[in-house]
Amino acid sequence: MSATLVAKDLAGGHGHRTLFEGLDLTVSPGDVVGVVGANGAGKSTLLRILAGDLDPHGGTVSTAPADAFVGWLPQEHERVAGETVAAYVGRRTGATGATAAMEAAAEALGTGAAGADDEYAVAFDRWMASGAADLDERIPPMLADLGLDVGADAMMTSLSGGQAARAALASLLLSRFDVVLLDEPTNDLDLAGLERLESFVRGLRAGVVLVSHDREFLARCVTRIVELDLAQQQVSVYDGGYDAFLEERAVARRHAREAYDEFADKKADLVSRARTQREWSSQGVRNAMKKNPDNDKMRRKASSESSEKQAQKVRQMESRIARMEEVEEPRKEWVLQFSIGAAPRSSAVVATLNEATLRRGDFTFGPASLQVNARDRIGITGPNGAGKTTLIQLLLGRERPDTGTASLGASVAIGEIDQARTGLGEDVPLGDAVEAALPEMSPADVRTLLAKFGLKADQVASRVGRLSPGERTRAALALLQGRGVNLLVLDEPTNHLDLPAIEQLEEALASYDGALLLVSHDRRLLDNVTLDRRWRVASGVVTQE
Repeated sequence: MSATLVAKDLAGGHGHRTLFEGLDLTVSPGDVVGVVGANGAGKSTLLRILAGDLDPHGGTVSTAPADAFVGWLPQEHERVAGETVAAYVGRRTGATGATAAMEAAAEALGTGAAGADDEYAVAFDRWMASGAADLDERIPPMLADLGLDVGADAMMTSLSGGQAARAALASLLLSRFDVVLLDEPTNDLDLAGLERLESFVRGLRAGVVLVSHDREFLARCVTRIVELDLAQQQVSVYDGGYDAFLEERAVARRHAREAYDEFADKKADLVSRARTQREWSSQGVRNAMKKNPDNDKMRRKASSESSEKQAQKVRQMESRIARMEEVEEPRKEWVLQFSIGAAPRSSAVVATLNEATLRRGDFTFGPASLQVNARDRIGITGPNGAGKTTLIQLLLGRERPDTGTASLGASVAIGEIDQARTGLGEDVPLGDAVEAALPEMSPADVRTLLAKFGLKADQVASRVGRLSPGERTRAALALLQGRGVNLLVLDEPTNHLDLPAIEQLEEALASYDGALLLVSHDRRLLDNVTLDRRWRVASGVVTQE
C-alpha cells in the first residue's frame, strides 16, 4: 500500500526542554529523507514522534491512509536475553505485534463481543500487511543470502557484532512497512552490507526517514535533508541530495555571517557618529559659557541654537539606530576540538607477523607475514568476520599465534578505540575510570579534558556501562588526547559519532605523526584520511593493495 506521512508545525524534546519546533514535512512514497544534526539535537526524538512512540510538544503527525503501517527500527545496543534470531526479526518487522493483535481480536470474536468483527478485520489486514503469514519461511533464505551462517533459532546474545548487524539488516529487508523510519541503520555493517542496504532503500516504494552519520550512504540514498540545528535553534529542510545540502548550507551560513557583519558594522558606525555628535554638542555648550562671561544675549542665543542643532542630529542618529532591522549573530555550535597526544617515537619496526596463523574453531587466520613501521598509515578493510580483529590482536601481542611468530617493537605506546568501546571499566564512574587510566593528571584536569569532549558532570558521575555509545566514543577520544601514543589503532571509530565530530577526527588524524591502523567501513573516512597502504582481509587471508 502506498502511504504518505505528514508532519505539521512539529515540535519535540525531552521533558520541558524543546529541541526543535516548527517542522513541516511531507514524506511521499519513494521519498528518502535524511535527518542530520549534532548528537543531542533531537534526531532520534523526531523518529520516535513520527512513529507514534512519543508525544510531540506541539504540532501533528498523520498518515494517509490513516491505517498506514509505519515501521520504526531504532538503534539497539543491547540484545534481549533469550531472544532468538527469528523472534528478533519478528519483533523488528512488526510481525510479532501484528500476530498478537490478530490473536486477541480472534479471541474477542469468539466471545461475540460487540464490534469484534470490525476489529478482527482490521487486525487481520495488518497481520497480512506485516508479512507475518510467511515470515518463518522467508527468514532462512534471507539469512543465507546475507552470509549469516546461523539458524533462525540461534540466540541473539550468541552472535558477534558483525552477525548481529546482519540480523538487523535481515529484519529490515524482510519488513513490509508503508513508511520506514531508520535510526543509524549503517552501524556495524561491512561494505557488502552497506551496498545491500543502499540498494534496498533506493528501491523502496515506501517513504523513508532515516538518521545516519554515514556521509557516503547519505549521498547515495537521500532525496531530501532535514537539519536539526541546535545551536541556531532552527529546523531547515533542503531539497536535493546530501552533497547539494552541504553546498547550500555553506552558502546560507556564509550569507548569514555576511548579513550580520554588515549590520554590525553599520550599527557601530552610527553609534560612533552619534557619540561624536553628542560630544560636539556638549563641547559647544562649554565653549559658549567660556566665551560669553559678559552674558551677551545675542551670542548666547547663537550658541544655544548651534547646540540644539547638534542635539537634533544626535536624536536623528539615535532614531536611525532604533529603526535598524536587527540581524541576529549566527551562534557557533559546540565543536569537538580534538588532537592526539604524541609519545616519543618507537622503534623503527612497530609490529611484525611472520607466517603467523591462529585457529579458532572452524576459522583459521593466516598464514600472514606483515610489518608495521613507525609512521606507517594503514587502512584495513574486509567483510565482518573475515579476521580483522584477529589481525589487530596478533599485531598488538594480545593473541599468540598457533604457528609462526608475532612481535611488538620497543617503546610502542598504544592508543586504541575498539569496536565495543571497552577501554574503561564498566562498573565505575567515568571520571574515576579516566583518572585511573591517566594517573599523571589531576582530577580537575581530567574533568576539564572530558568537558572538552562534551562530557559534563552528569556523564562524569555516571557509570561507564550506562553511557550511550556516542558518549563512550567521546570518552575514548579523550583518552587518546590525554595520553601520548605512537601506535594508534582505530576500529570503526566513526560509529556513534556525529558529523562534526567525524570531521574533527579526520583533522586530528591529518596532524597525527605516529603509526596508524585504521579499520573502517566508512568510505568517506577512508578516502579523506591519508593512507600509505591498505590491507584487505577476507576469510583469514590478508592481501596488500
